[in-house]
Amino acid sequence: MERETAVAGHFDTIGDLMNAAADQIGEHEAIVDGDRRITFAEWIRAADGVARCFHDAGVARGDIVALHLGNGIEYAVAYAAAARLGAIATGINLRLGPNEVQSIIERTAPKVYVTDPGAASPPGLADTTILDAHAIRRAAEGPALERHGDGVGTDPVCIIWTSGTTGVPKGAWFDHRNLEAAVASGGAMTNAFDRRLASAPFAHAGYMAKLWEHIAMGITLVISPTPWTAESMLATIVDERITVAAGVPTQWAKLLELPEVRTADFSVLRIGLAATAPATPDLIEHVAATLGCPLVVRYAMTESPSISGTEPTDPPEVQARTVGRAQRGMEIRVVDGDQEPVPNGAIGRVRVRGGCVMRGYWRDPVRTAEVLSDDGWLTSSDLGAFDPHGNLVLSGRIDDMYIRGGFNVYPIEVENALADHPAIAQVAVVGLPTAVIGEIGVAVVVPADPERPPLLADIRAWVGERVADYKRPDELIVVDHLPVTAMMKIDKIATRELAAARLR
Repeated sequence: MERETAVAGHFDTIGDLMNAAADQIGEHEAIVDGDRRITFAEWIRAADGVARCFHDAGVARGDIVALHLGNGIEYAVAYAAAARLGAIATGINLRLGPNEVQSIIERTAPKVYVTDPGAASPPGLADTTILDAHAIRRAAEGPALERHGDGVGTDPVCIIWTSGTTGVPKGAWFDHRNLEAAVASGGAMTNAFDRRLASAPFAHAGYMAKLWEHIAMGITLVISPTPWTAESMLATIVDERITVAAGVPTQWAKLLELPEVRTADFSVLRIGLAATAPATPDLIEHVAATLGCPLVVRYAMTESPSISGTEPTDPPEVQARTVGRAQRGMEIRVVDGDQEPVPNGAIGRVRVRGGCVMRGYWRDPVRTAEVLSDDGWLTSSDLGAFDPHGNLVLSGRIDDMYIRGGFNVYPIEVENALADHPAIAQVAVVGLPTAVIGEIGVAVVVPADPERPPLLADIRAWVGERVADYKRPDELIVVDHLPVTAMMKIDKIATRELAAARLR
């Protein structure tokens, strides 16, 4: 059964889809960026103007356009322009360091590099046309490209980079068919003509891999104001009539603390996403009672931007402790070291297959072969198990697990137990080497009240009541904030280094 889309028809490339969108939903709002708004027709017309600029700079089918700028209309226009030409867009997250950016430039050799006004350009761009967002805006109003690039559905559309915590970033590349598959896998998170609050970096898979979905479903993307505040989130949801919103659990909790939330109109907000960290059952129930919408969970990665998710009808305990079931068009296996499926309840390596899985790492056949099999199975670094109802329960990453006194400890299980602790706002658990028992567990905690941080004895007792006693943290470190990666996920490597430095 096909999903009902805003744009009718079957299309081979995003360029073909854009033509149909301009005709069918041209007057519908596509992007809201502060005080600026553009319709689908205006967006596609602007993309044709920028495509003309790119073409004049020598960009042709298969060439690379690097987008190193913040969220905004100019990013969306430049990405669409590259797709119109049959070129390949690669987003570069603004949080990446100079060495990581340099490594991306060296491996992609972009024909055009787009950056924010006044930003310094990295070395290695001698043969590259450098444009800033002002130039993109001017080109968008200039002559349109009359002939678009030829292309087929198996051509690359974008390269999305990992956060680089295990060395230089890896570039997962996707073609038109990959991006089209996001429509089927969207599930409850996507209805035709949704108004979606966009807060993740556009260089992230949550935007780059969803371009086809954005257009085909006629979604209005409302770019979240920065810096984030609970007040701005509330105002945007209400004023822009948001139907789909995402936030980390702390953001949802802070939103609920606002007195104005009791009288605000959330009548069109139909679903929320708890992103990057588990939400507690209490928070999920509080959001549903106060805002009138369910909080769901999605499991994804750069290499596969759609994998699994919970349903709005799932009980809070399932939303809080699992990442749900495979999304449409995706398959999940939990396997042992020989790639054989393990029984339900047993922890193993998570493998995924389906239309949303990357085609490979850009110009890196060795690392591609390490994770992607000939029959399309992507072997992740995540560990997990299926519960009796077929929900996937993540247990952490292979390099996160530590062995305490001969017992395997998966940090995410301890973190989930501590997520309910009233004195803890955020927590990351890491293992550190020690004499006699091999490794110990260290809880790195952001307190809910900095004046009243939790005590080690308290959290050990709390964990011991919920999981095996050997999983209780041996040490506690209190911090103002946890280190995060360029993708805004907790950086376990940096957290481990922080813990080791504090405990010397």
